[in-house]
Amino acid sequence: MKHLQRYVTDFAGRHNARSSDTLDQLGGIVRNMRGKRLMYKWLIADNGLASGARPVA
Repeated sequence: MKHLQRYVTDFAGRHNARSSDTLDQLGGIVRNMRGKRLMYKWLIADNGLASGARPVA
């Protein structure tokens, strides 16, 4: 249940893009990534949780 919304969102996105070809799907991913950053130090930072999981923001 913890990640249910993420699975539903992912499935809905795949369902909505089903009629597009692969290059169009990849283009959409790249467009949505524009202006966003994921820093390596954020990935390796200790978050204080025993499981190492990230809290949902």
